[in-house]
Amino acid sequence: MPASAADEYAMRIALDQAHNAWLAGEVPVGAVIMRAGQVIATGYNRPITTHDPTAHAEVVALRHAASLLGNYRLPECELFVTLEPCAMCAMAMMHARLKRVVFAATDPKTGVAGSVLNLFEQPQLNHHTCVSGGVLAEASAKLLREFFAQRREAARQRRAAARALEAGESPVIPTGDATHLDSEPKEFQPLPGR
Repeated sequence: MPASAADEYAMRIALDQAHNAWLAGEVPVGAVIMRAGQVIATGYNRPITTHDPTAHAEVVALRHAASLLGNYRLPECELFVTLEPCAMCAMAMMHARLKRVVFAATDPKTGVAGSVLNLFEQPQLNHHTCVSGGVLAEASAKLLREFFAQRREAARQRRAAARALEAGESPVIPTGDATHLDSEPKEFQPLPGR
């Protein structure tokens, strides 16, 4: 079933947030929390810049929404995110009692909305939320592929410059940031430890 116009609209906001993450030097994942068609809160990945392993886009958006609404429970809210949630984020979403979660690209390495496992369907858990995926999936996957391609190229240039220095040659100064690149995937394999 094709995505609704409302879902695509919300996911485009999440994609804008993913671009913000890229500009900040973070893995480009973005999220938005909607209630009755209105934006409540947004978030983008910030673990590197905040030195906080929990600062995934979803958690940033959940914290902002809970603060604005004065309640950690968000039962009338829907969360849209550009990448399938990890276990940490999925459990935070369930604890917030979200009405619905929609993601764009799947994450075959750490996704827990059906790729690796589906935490949202565990009958033992006390809350369940409706989950769907694939809304603007190609746009999200393309953004991630381009991000990692740029990071790999910057790392290649840095390695070439280091080899040139060791050989006593004049190095070509790399452009772009290659922070944390050696641990990134060689092709788009979604994000070990975004």
